[in-house]
Parts: sequence; C-alpha cells; structure tokens
Amino acid sequence: MDNIAAVWEVISFVLGAMLFFNMIFAIVIVFFERRDPKSVWAWLLVLFFLPGIGFIFYLFLGEDMHKRKMFRAKEIEDNLHEIIKDQELMLKKRLGNKRDEDIAGYTDLAMYNMETADAILFGENDIDIFTDGNRKFDALIADLEKAEHFIHLQYYIIRNDVLFRRIVEVLKRKAAEGVTVRVLFDGMGCRSVKKSYWKQLEAAGIQTAEFFPALLGRLQLRINYRNHRKIVVIDNKVAYVGGFNIGKEYIDLDEKFGHWRDTHLRIVGAGVLGLQLRFILDWNYAAKENPVSDESMFIEPPAGDRDHCELQIISSGPDNSLEQIRDNYIRLITKAKKRICIQTPYFIPDEAVLNVLLIAVRSGIEVNLMIPCKPDHPFVYWATYSYMGQLLKAGANCYTYDNGFLHSKGIIVDGEIFCYGTANMDIRSFALNFEVNAVVYSKKKAMEMEQLFREDLKYCTQITRDSYASRSLKIRFKEQVCRLMSPLL
Repeated sequence: MDNIAAVWEVISFVLGAMLFFNMIFAIVIVFFERRDPKSVWAWLLVLFFLPGIGFIFYLFLGEDMHKRKMFRAKEIEDNLHEIIKDQELMLKKRLGNKRDEDIAGYTDLAMYNMETADAILFGENDIDIFTDGNRKFDALIADLEKAEHFIHLQYYIIRNDVLFRRIVEVLKRKAAEGVTVRVLFDGMGCRSVKKSYWKQLEAAGIQTAEFFPALLGRLQLRINYRNHRKIVVIDNKVAYVGGFNIGKEYIDLDEKFGHWRDTHLRIVGAGVLGLQLRFILDWNYAAKENPVSDESMFIEPPAGDRDHCELQIISSGPDNSLEQIRDNYIRLITKAKKRICIQTPYFIPDEAVLNVLLIAVRSGIEVNLMIPCKPDHPFVYWATYSYMGQLLKAGANCYTYDNGFLHSKGIIVDGEIFCYGTANMDIRSFALNFEVNAVVYSKKKAMEMEQLFREDLKYCTQITRDSYASRSLKIRFKEQVCRLMSPLL
C-alpha cells in the first residue's frame, strides 16, 4: 500500500506541475503577447487537450518576438530614414508625370512600402527572371567567377551535395584571390550540414555565420522565426533574390519532386543596394559584425541600361510589429482592376488576405491561384487545399501544377506590377519567418512574368467546383483537421 501511495503521490505531483505550466503559458499567451485571437484560441486548445506536452510545443513554436531590436544597426537605419524622407517628397512631385507611367498607378503603394518597410525606390534596374534551377545556378556561378571585392551569400537551405560543392569550389578560389566571402545560413534549414564542414570553409578563408543556431548539437529548440531569405550580392554589381535554395532537388536531381518550378530574380542596377542592406543587417545579427565601415560595401552599382525597371526591396519578420509583405500583398490585391495571378506552394492566408481576395473575385476581378499538385509538407498542403476551395466556391480560377513541384512565390496584378521573392502566401511567411521580396514596377517585366504564368497553365489541372465537391470523405477530413491547425502551421 505504501508503494501505491508513493506512486500516486508522484503522479499527482507530475499532473499538478503540468497544470501549473499550462496555466502559466495560458496567462502569457492571453495577457502578455500581441497575438491574433485565432492563434490564441489554437494555443489554448493545445494546452487544454495536451496537458502533458502542450507547453513543450509552446516552447518550440510559441514565443513572440515582436518589437525586438536585435536585428537592427542604428548607423544604417538613421541614414536610411533620411533617404526615405527625401524620396517621399520626390515621389509626391512625380504624381501625374507621364514619363513615370509604370509607377503612375502605384505611387501610394511605393509610399506605403517606404513608410512601413524602409524600402527605397530604386530606378534603372535590369531584371532577369529564372524559373529553372540549372539556368539560375549556371548564371550565379558565372557571376561569382567575376567577383573582385566581395561575395555575400545567404540561403535558408544549403545542402552539402553536388550543387553546393560546385559553388564552394568558386568561393574557395575567390577567397584565395583576396575576395571577401561571407556565407549566412539558417540553423534549421541547414541542420543536415555538420559543423565541421563550416569550419573547413572557415579554414579556406570563407566567413560563415549561422542564424539561430542549435543549442545542443543539432537539436533545434526554436522551430519558428527562421531566416527564410535567399540573397546573393556580388561587388554591388549584381544581386539575386527568390525561391531557389541550394540543393540537388532545386536542379531537378531528386526523383521525389521531379522538375522544380521556382522563380528567382537577377538584378543589375541600384536595386542591388536594397539586398545588400538586408544582408548586412542579417549578418550584423548572426555574426556580431557590422561591416558598414568597409567602403566597398556600398559602392554605387552600375545602372541597368536595358529594362529601366523601378523596384523596392521589402522585408518582414517577427522582429517587427507590422507584417509588411502581407500588407503589401493586400494593397496590391485591392488595386487590381482586371486580373490577379498568384503562385504559392503554401496558401494559408490570414483573414485579411482571404477577405480581400474574396472581395476581388466577387467584384468581377479575374483571380487565378496556382498551387502544387503534391505536398512536401502534408499538413500544410491540406490546409492549402481547404483555403483554395473557399476561393473556388467564390468564383476564382484554381489550378494544381502537375509538371513536378511548384515552389514559386509571388503575385502579378493587371500585367503591370509584380511582387516575387521568398515569402509564401501563408501565415508563417507573413508573421513568423524572416522574408524578403522585390516589388517591380514595370509593365514590360510584369507582362513577361504573366506570360510565364500562362505557360505554366499548360502543365496544370484546373480544379472545378464539381471536381472539388466530389473529393473523398478522407480528403475532407484532412482539410478540416489541417485548417483547424492552420494558425500554428
């Protein structure tokens, strides 16, 4: 009897401790963190139904980072605010100028991005659009070979495979020539790469820094707040931003995914400085080094002489109370007069984005949504399918891409403007990850991007209302469960 009493006492203690931690985390969630009410209720349900492990999930997924200042460098931002104010005055004077017809209908959007995302409006840019990984990385490696001063390379995922080994050969050679090479990677996205490998790169003269490193070996205690950005800047002459990471699957060498359809931009012109600034701020946080004193960091880029695009680099993350990329999407959607084309592997919009899309559809705007035909994250995919169904019922055109895996992330409006980059159209990209997109004010390049979208339609299956309504009970169940979890996905 004494043994039973002792066991019962231990069980009572453990249950009491669980209830105590649940209560503490519930209080933190409700009273001390600025969260969306749906997210609050989702976390409270997790804590209630999983009292034993709910608070462990919260430790991994739940911390709020809004309003933290750790990702900023004051000397950069002070100068940036001065430039922004001057640009706002200049932009107001340009209203109605026929020479600025590409941006004429979007000056309010440019002003908004200046105010909320410190996004300078850069002119005279040439832009190449890559949708195939082999072509993108061939171009990137060719540009790396030409580096004379510095190479800044930042990716969410870097795999130590055939693709990165090709890139590393060039990086090592350039480092030996005296070129400053910095490689910034995310601790979660690159968890498969051994620390000893990064040390080998350091020994070869390549500087490396890890964003949110694991605390214990490869154990990541923080799943949220990953740096999802993909940026390369070379000598301030050329820069890259988009969806491709570094791994063999991105050059069609993984049988699981087959052809990898993504979108990446190569920029020549003043817009390179926007990506350089974003890299330096991230490097400053991860490496505890602020390289702004190096004059080569802000050499004025040569102007593009072909496309004459104006663009803004906008970034967002959990360190800011505003969700700049999400709000930029909302403003773009509300400005549409004819059509909207969206590509995203994960479509889990919050209520604001979903509502403006539904309003657009019901207002007679042609809304086209393209998602993958196969999941790489099943829970996210079935939540995506559920939200797609809601748009479909309202009258949107919805498609699944069948020629491999669709990883392209962006929106095109009226064939006049587009916003593409690293951000998916989901809650995680809007609020939890560090993302970066380019907003391009160019009818020429927007029409090119829209033509690529229409070419993709040749490899798509259109989901009709009838086909969606006839989906199996199993799929309906998956949709409902995953949609319920969507605030946590």
